[in-house]
Amino acid sequence: MVLLNKCEHPVWPGIQPSAGRPVLARGGFKLNPYKAFALDLPDGWSGRVWGRHGCSFDAAGKGRCATGDCGGTLYCNGAGGAPPATLAEITLGQEQDFYDVSLVDGYNLAIGITPFKAASGKCAPAGCISDLNAMCPAGLQVKGARGSIVACKSACSAFNSPRYCCTGTFGTPQACKPTAYSKIFKAACPRAYSYAYDDPTSIATCTKGNYLVTFCPHHH
Repeated sequence: MVLLNKCEHPVWPGIQPSAGRPVLARGGFKLNPYKAFALDLPDGWSGRVWGRHGCSFDAAGKGRCATGDCGGTLYCNGAGGAPPATLAEITLGQEQDFYDVSLVDGYNLAIGITPFKAASGKCAPAGCISDLNAMCPAGLQVKGARGSIVACKSACSAFNSPRYCCTGTFGTPQACKPTAYSKIFKAACPRAYSYAYDDPTSIATCTKGNYLVTFCPHHH
């Protein structure tokens, strides 16, 4: 897997393995603008990658991030990021790899996943490459220090209701339908998961691919 930062600012990627899978690159590091970092994924690895931004850490790696913070440390070491954060999710399988970009935990940075050097499969790009912060509804906005919108909550985390979280009586795909909020996410990012029971076409498959995960893929 190659992580590429095309943002005009540094990104501190966080990498969280699924249960029982190894932590890679201590779970987090700094990636300067227009730089790439290559990670070897072990066979059968699965996990998620997200971008943290607005971080400052001391020499010991203690500090915090404006979005995606994983407990105040540079090295997430297996911990997840605080929502809202755009998630890139990858599962390497024997026959097929599965990957998607999820807005179920909200959005902070645009992320794209593009397979390269793949053996076979659809291998379509996945991602949320629009700036969702620019169209985030008022009730979901997370403001930064200067009043700018730095992230966009999911309706689930903003309102914590079963209808938006697909829990309780809404805990099935039949009962949990798109909402006005998830439709905004879906319109902006058709190739990303907009809520828990979004259309499974949001999951892409590929065989033995190598994956490029790009932060701010729309920047040139």
